[in-house]
Amino acid sequence: MTRDPGSLTVSDSQPMAAPPRYVGYTPRRDGGLGAYETVLAKAGFTPVAGIDEAGRGACAGPLVVAAVVLDPAHIKRMRGLADSKLLTPAAREEVYAEVLRWALDWHVVVIGNDQIDALGLHVCNVAGMRRAFAGLRCRPGYVLTDGFPVRGLGVPALAVWKGDRVTASVAAASVVAKVSRDRMMRDLHERYPWYGFDRHKGYNTDEHERALTEHGPSAVHRYSFVNVNRVAVQAGPALIDPADPMELMVDVDPVDTADLVLTGTNGENERRMNS
Repeated sequence: MTRDPGSLTVSDSQPMAAPPRYVGYTPRRDGGLGAYETVLAKAGFTPVAGIDEAGRGACAGPLVVAAVVLDPAHIKRMRGLADSKLLTPAAREEVYAEVLRWALDWHVVVIGNDQIDALGLHVCNVAGMRRAFAGLRCRPGYVLTDGFPVRGLGVPALAVWKGDRVTASVAAASVVAKVSRDRMMRDLHERYPWYGFDRHKGYNTDEHERALTEHGPSAVHRYSFVNVNRVAVQAGPALIDPADPMELMVDVDPVDTADLVLTGTNGENERRMNS
């Protein structure tokens, strides 16, 4: 029997069936911040969770990771939703309230500076994203993450470059993470007023570097960071007990002082974030 070298066969007489073709789904450029969520909903991947963090680049204070699940139908109702870095502090607080009002589910994880020093920043970041996702009460059909992929979530996921600027779910997670962390840093300012945590939130500003040089590292600084370690060689840590992350929140029943802090559905636990 003569075979056509350009065709695949499963037997001498039965040609192999062509693989199925799936309908393509592409977010529209003019689809707005909810374009990804809308397309995923049309493809049957609902609900969609967004995950983002705050405090990755800071040399003091915790890393905070948030997972937020949005209903595509409610995205347009969240006035002012955008990347948290593009919003003023007052605007972030307003959007934060909108997100908790309309979100189907949300969960926040706090990772202390001691864990970052012991395990490494990236390891803590990825672990925090997994834990934030695992803490959701609903079961998302798809996950969007900001910047880099996170394996082991158990559902389809996509890492989106600058996801907090182009996807509503990640933008919402960035706002929840940022507002949560900023409130913690303002509380840490009460313990360590000479560092100015209420202003720079632990990031490496000139003001922070001067305070670090003058007073030495505190118990909430990240000693694995080069600038902190350099000063620590010359000056011991501040003689004040480090703040337990649980103490920075209001009316929270701690489950694990290393991680779980906040969780809620439809904003029912918003009171826990008031400071």
